[in-house]
Amino acid sequence: MRNFIITVDGKSYEVGVEEVGASGAEKRAVPVPAQTAAAAPKKEAPKAAAKNGTKVVSPFPGLIKNLLCAEGTPVKKDQPILVLEAMKMDNDITAPCDGVVSYCVQKGANVETDAVLAVIG
Repeated sequence: MRNFIITVDGKSYEVGVEEVGASGAEKRAVPVPAQTAAAAPKKEAPKAAAKNGTKVVSPFPGLIKNLLCAEGTPVKKDQPILVLEAMKMDNDITAPCDGVVSYCVQKGANVETDAVLAVIG
């Protein structure tokens, strides 16, 4: 077993790595410190949805490929507001009504079906 210290986003984590070809006598379970478990990147919490507004939800799981207008931009009904990639196809997601767009996701985020993508208020 070899121990390493890895720094991610300014936080240091100690991890143990088992060497390939280690004999059965050398293999043993190693408890994982609580700090090591935090090494996995956490997804950023989505912004709180506006209290008054129409939610735009994802019709299927996919990747947010592009946000087509800036935060706070006025939009018209059926205007494309973002591009959702699913199964290697780009899908325009449109505003369900007139209003001002407030995004709940970022470019590059993976979303599930019915995830709130934006609020039109």
